Amino acid sequence: MNRKKFLAGWLSFLLIVSLLPVVQPFANHTAQAESNTYSTLIVHYEEAPDATQDWNLWVWPEGGEGQVHEFTGEDDFGKIATVDLEGSHDRIGFIVRTDTWEKDGGDRWAETEAGVAEVWIKSGDDTVYTSPPDGEYREFPAFNEVDVTLHYYRFDGNYEGWNLWSWPENGDGQEIQFTSEDEFGLTADFTVSSDKLFNKVGFIVKKTEGDNAWADQEFGDRYITKLNEDGTAEVWIVQSDKGIYYDSKYIDSTPRIVSATIDEVNEITLTTNLPIDTSSEDPGITLNGLTIADIRPFEGTDPLTNKVTIETVEDIDLTQTYTIQTDFFGDATVQVGKVIRSESFDEMYFYDGDDLGNTYTEEKTDFRLWAPTASEARLVLYDSWDAVEGEEIVMDAAEKGTWTAAVEGDLHNQLYTYKVKIGDEWREAVDPYVRSTSVNGDKGAVLDLDRTNPDGWETFSKGENPEDATIYELHVRDLSIQPESGIENKGKYLGVTEKGSTGPEGYATGLDHILNLGVSHVQFLPIYDYRTVDETNLDTPQFNWGYDPKNYNTPEGSYSTDPYDPEVRVEELKEMIHTLHEEDLGVIMDVVYNHMYAVNESNFHQLVPGYYFRYNEDGSLANGTGVGNDTASERKMMQKFIVDSVSYWAEEYDMDGFRFDLMGIHDTDTMNEVREALDEIDPSIIVLGEGWDLNTPLDAELKANQKNAEDMERVAHFNDTMRDGAKGSVWEDTDPGFINGKQGMEDIMRQSVAGGLAYDDSFATYRDPDQVVQYVEAHDNLTLWDKLEKTNPDASLEEMKSMHKLGSSIVLTSQGISFIHAGQEFMRTKGGDHNSYQSPDSVNQMDWERRAAFNDEVEYMAGLIDLRQKYDAFRLTNADEIDERLTFAASPANTIAYTLQEKKNRHLFVVHNANKEAVSVSLPGKGPWKVLVNSEEAGTEVLSVEKGKSIEVDGLSSIVLLKDGKLK
Repeated sequence: MNRKKFLAGWLSFLLIVSLLPVVQPFANHTAQAESNTYSTLIVHYEEAPDATQDWNLWVWPEGGEGQVHEFTGEDDFGKIATVDLEGSHDRIGFIVRTDTWEKDGGDRWAETEAGVAEVWIKSGDDTVYTSPPDGEYREFPAFNEVDVTLHYYRFDGNYEGWNLWSWPENGDGQEIQFTSEDEFGLTADFTVSSDKLFNKVGFIVKKTEGDNAWADQEFGDRYITKLNEDGTAEVWIVQSDKGIYYDSKYIDSTPRIVSATIDEVNEITLTTNLPIDTSSEDPGITLNGLTIADIRPFEGTDPLTNKVTIETVEDIDLTQTYTIQTDFFGDATVQVGKVIRSESFDEMYFYDGDDLGNTYTEEKTDFRLWAPTASEARLVLYDSWDAVEGEEIVMDAAEKGTWTAAVEGDLHNQLYTYKVKIGDEWREAVDPYVRSTSVNGDKGAVLDLDRTNPDGWETFSKGENPEDATIYELHVRDLSIQPESGIENKGKYLGVTEKGSTGPEGYATGLDHILNLGVSHVQFLPIYDYRTVDETNLDTPQFNWGYDPKNYNTPEGSYSTDPYDPEVRVEELKEMIHTLHEEDLGVIMDVVYNHMYAVNESNFHQLVPGYYFRYNEDGSLANGTGVGNDTASERKMMQKFIVDSVSYWAEEYDMDGFRFDLMGIHDTDTMNEVREALDEIDPSIIVLGEGWDLNTPLDAELKANQKNAEDMERVAHFNDTMRDGAKGSVWEDTDPGFINGKQGMEDIMRQSVAGGLAYDDSFATYRDPDQVVQYVEAHDNLTLWDKLEKTNPDASLEEMKSMHKLGSSIVLTSQGISFIHAGQEFMRTKGGDHNSYQSPDSVNQMDWERRAAFNDEVEYMAGLIDLRQKYDAFRLTNADEIDERLTFAASPANTIAYTLQEKKNRHLFVVHNANKEAVSVSLPGKGPWKVLVNSEEAGTEVLSVEKGKSIEVDGLSSIVLLKDGKLK
């Protein structure tokens, strides 16, 4: 190929495209020139069959702002939205949502090809499909003859010898010459035909030199797939671009800088929409304030490329603003890129002080912000939650990329934000370290936290081993929102504090119900400030689990009686915690540091763009969480934030535990730092989390998942092997487990009962029972009752109850930390909703009528909890004790039986029978054996006495017996 210097090629091209100027100035600081180029997103959306929401799309180009776009069409798959965006964009983000920001899934991304991204998505499925996921449903026209017009543009201006080879799909080919030219380039008009019907036209761009018809070619086979109904097709193609364009509006032919980013301490990556000749003595590139040492292709050896690496002589000062100037592509501000995620950046800017955020006294308040890539920073003070403008105070640059300011006077309840200048752009955000906010978390607030403490507030500690805990997972709103709850402050923190409430048939509700059950800890679904409930519109029923973080260190305002007052949400959350502590109940907080609701609007990204989130090699956001982004705990300031935040909640709110959502996104070092920090506050604080192995770009041995549990002492993991072994896979509704009919589950259930310490390391590397959370039901997935309805649709009501009690009995008689879901005691149902994160109260509320109807089952669960708390053999604290004091006994198929040495000369014998019929099991010694649990009752009272050599265990039930004296 005859390649010339870019300048010569550009002048040649001017002869054809006289409308383009030689130099295109760039005014836009994002390095995106104004042009007539467009990108199109086409979304096919299959909504849920019973959906009533008015869904639309929130769409944004990568790095750009979002806008609402409506679905305007429909086909056999579902709704269709076609969105044209100005400019040329490689990636387009979108969210399926309503005008009230109810979302179906998280951030999704579509990659454009030849200017168009066409995708298919399904409700409840985060996958973005690039072809119909259930098979092709569209009909495409087929022809024996197609007339094609193909436009070809070469940026080097050298068309000599270039031509086409074209053929109908599966047909013979022919050489085609370009016969005319237009303002775009050269044009070929030709016809392909075949005796057989076809719906694709293939072509190759090739070059003839003398007698050699294939002296060169661009790419391989390409196919025109969009044929018009009249048997015609028109396409545009561009040199060095594999794309086939069906509209010239997608072709980015105005020379411009696509991006210029600092990716190493002395390297800038420049991307342009048209190639640069790096072999030229003068590629026409300069940097103000920096000396260029080298310009080379970003990858490969071809000197003609649109992506180059510019190496600088000196290290780049990230707080300064640099402009890249080119002869042909205009100018652009250089943005901070991958360098912000480098080890050298962390070493240079890690700040280990304890004064980030605001530090209040009556005399003055000090502010410190970490924003090392900002060239300027300002503190903005606001008079009201809805104020548009505030008083701006210039902050001073300080050590390690921090900025400081001090304001005299008593600033209690003062609203504020920060503004930072990144490149040429001013960005505003709430302080990530702020302790309270105005309504909807849009402005931070200074608080004198001492004023928020309830009367009698003092330090509380459970002071127990983690294995002593029986955790009750609860959503604040669920407890009280049902009219039958008898609770006044429905859906509020204060609703949890109310005592003496009763519901149907006079049974206790709310807090009294929890106390009667006998659990040790209440674990609350997110109570930090989350994004997906509008606090200005609380008269309209709204529900969300809360796994959409907005302000990590601020209580959620929708659970307070006045979300507009920053002080109230803090006071009332503390009142709730204080009340539970007075009843000797520990409080565990569900924390979601693994992702944020949306990257672009998050305070992290606004203040230090590109740092706090994890990215793939290609620069796209990692998505191991499945909701569009993963935070990067391996970076020092993200790790510091997590540790600081957990420590703050533990000290200020006296939390007794933290449940880490999707803990497998984090790294083991961060979780160990969390454990160490909490030990300094109170070693009895429990740390537990979802140790799933998630697809995030972090080395496998560093992931904080259960496969690496041995690297995280005293950090507990939800035991999904126990969960799925007991009831069947949560990913397959009809898959059964031990309690509902699957055969051959005895060995895995024995291992699970013993704390999972003998699991294969490919499952988990638990080394101590305090690393294991035993459960069969949580807020995620189907409730146990709903799962049983799927796996055993023909079971009677009594069989359903029996299987359910058997599942709970296994949990509460196993080694490790016991965990039950609120309502599990009365066999909670969500009507088959396996993901009720935004379902209405009618699905999520605690059903107090059902509690009354299932009173016997509630009493049974309370009895099991009482039994567990009385006998320490169910709560052994290390592997050696389990080896010495737990012995499995021979028993029939589909049963497990074991002896627990309670104390010297005292033993417990437990049998779990998953058969529908009764079985006889030999007792491990002579009687008398006192029956504490059978198919009907459970507790610490003796139900009967067995003196024989064996015991008959009812079908689908558990039995627990106690023997005083030696086993003989």
